[in-house]
Amino acid sequence: MELIIRDSKREDMPHVLKLIKELAIYEKEPDAVEVTVEDLQNDGFGEHPQFHCFVAEINSQIEGIALVYNRYSTWKGRAIHLEDLIVSEKMRGYGIGSKLLDEVVKYSHSLGVKRINWEVLDWNEPAIKFYEKNGANVMRDWDVVQMNEEGIKNYISNL
Repeated sequence: MELIIRDSKREDMPHVLKLIKELAIYEKEPDAVEVTVEDLQNDGFGEHPQFHCFVAEINSQIEGIALVYNRYSTWKGRAIHLEDLIVSEKMRGYGIGSKLLDEVVKYSHSLGVKRINWEVLDWNEPAIKFYEKNGANVMRDWDVVQMNEEGIKNYISNL
């Protein structure tokens, strides 16, 4: 098995979207993915890329991704947000996630960030153990807060 971790390319986005949809199914949200291949291509490879993505290739097949973007902490300064680290279900347990996380940490370090942030579902014990084993602090006393598109529209209409 030949594993290569590399920066993604525009033409990788159909494979990236396939893994995003696989994750959504795993996270019990199979209909939640709205992003398209075109969105990923435009947002990741335009004049002002909104994210950076690493892919894990095994025998020329993309079997994992790690998608990150810049963030700013009022307490720490420059930070990176790891939106998703995904390994295809059939390839879990082969060290691909560790290699992708290695790449995210090296990339973040090269940018001089003070922190890498990400979320994990509280029931995803394998992921929690993996992150803790690798030195991450899973902050169980924090809740994730989001405002979806409908919430944004409702908020604006009440201004």
